[in-house]
Amino acid sequence: MYGRLLRLELKNFLRNPQLGASLAMKIMMAFAYGWLGLTFVAMAFGLYYYAKEEGGIDSLRLFSRYFLYYAVLDLVIRYFMQQMPTQNIKPFLTQNISKKKLVSYTIIKIFFNFFNWGYLLFMLPFCALLILDGGYSALRVLMFLTGIMFVFYFNNFLNILLNKKNVVLYAVAVIIAALGAAEYFGYLQLSLYSEQIFYAFYSVAGAFLIPLVLTVITAYLAYRNILVNFYLDRGLELDKEVGKTEDIDFLNRFGVIGTFINNDIRLLKRSKAAKSALFAGVMFLFYGLLFFSGEAYSSDFMRLFLGIFVTGGFLFMFGQRVPAWDSSYYQLMMTQNVPYKEYLKAKWSVVVLATAISILLAAGYIAVSWEFYLTIFAAGLYNLGVNSYMTLLAGAYNKKAIDLNSRAKSFGGGANNMNMKVLLMLIPQMVVPMAVFALVKSFLGLPFAVASLGALGLIGFLLRDRIFDQIVKIYKTEKYSTIDAFKKG
Repeated sequence: MYGRLLRLELKNFLRNPQLGASLAMKIMMAFAYGWLGLTFVAMAFGLYYYAKEEGGIDSLRLFSRYFLYYAVLDLVIRYFMQQMPTQNIKPFLTQNISKKKLVSYTIIKIFFNFFNWGYLLFMLPFCALLILDGGYSALRVLMFLTGIMFVFYFNNFLNILLNKKNVVLYAVAVIIAALGAAEYFGYLQLSLYSEQIFYAFYSVAGAFLIPLVLTVITAYLAYRNILVNFYLDRGLELDKEVGKTEDIDFLNRFGVIGTFINNDIRLLKRSKAAKSALFAGVMFLFYGLLFFSGEAYSSDFMRLFLGIFVTGGFLFMFGQRVPAWDSSYYQLMMTQNVPYKEYLKAKWSVVVLATAISILLAAGYIAVSWEFYLTIFAAGLYNLGVNSYMTLLAGAYNKKAIDLNSRAKSFGGGANNMNMKVLLMLIPQMVVPMAVFALVKSFLGLPFAVASLGALGLIGFLLRDRIFDQIVKIYKTEKYSTIDAFKKG
């Protein structure tokens, strides 16, 4: 049965109308995983020999001392990036297939996720060095390896519960925040406890069974949670809430555009997916803190790169998913003779307003330096007058429907998949402002470089009607393929 389900998934992939885009994305992800795998191997050798050469530190103890921090970081990354590896399960609910088999198949797929087994690319070389060069007991190192790998699997199943159970999410968040505060104020030194706990996997017989047992418990809870809600009329339907009528009166004076903006504000208030995009946009405001990470971000190019994302986080997260935000009723909308230009202008107005707010909030970087903030300001102007159109244009080719009731936290699941046209459009969004800024600054200085990007943004505003006419033509050209793609989800 599991083999048959796997074959059906393969057929679904090969028969997808966006096979080319999906295949290109798979190839890109394979290269990314390959690079990440090589990085893991290099880190294993680097950690071992760094510990050995720096005063003869026990590399196993050094790893254990800081592993707790990485385990917490891994859990946070999983929460925001990793989706359940589910397939389109609704058709199977009407078939003569045991629900337990379907849920078990979903759980089994988790063990083959790269972000679980991929850590072996670090752990296996590291453990081999411990045995072959460090003289550690092979049996005890095997126990240590087993315990550490099951910590990652425990994180994976805990992540499922965090996404499904708000009580678990709040409890874990409070625990992490409390421990972080205790260490910050000097009441705890978590690295010492981390070393004692994880080194015990090597030094104490049977200690490695603790994460194994915890993984089995969380896996069972995740299994039960999915199974209990595995019905067409339960768990898979949209969340139901008390109906509310919301209307922002002053927007009504803007006519059709005001109506569309009202709808987008409701979307941001009600939809989990849209809230995730908004939250990500807020988090990008802190992206500029990478300025303090070293000389790599001190160049003009990298500071402008930071500025583009600091001021344009929401723009990229929201703008490139137009019209997918309306995928659930896009077919109906297209039968109502919707004025495309006003529809797109409303989306544009939302991202422009968010970008303008980001520019104002980014003024906090004045504390770093005026020059850094001027660079961010220049990037914001370019985002306002140029990138705001480019993201809407990219949205015309981004045709995977969004489930508004799920958190769109990654390229999979409910979020849009990237494709080559979208990736090509990222080139002018990133390279052009950097090239203009660096060229003008090298000849005329920082003020003129800022002014040049500001001028491009101003020109974009002045030509907005002509630009929108061209974007509307592209949206109309892609209209029927978009409708077909949204039908198939």
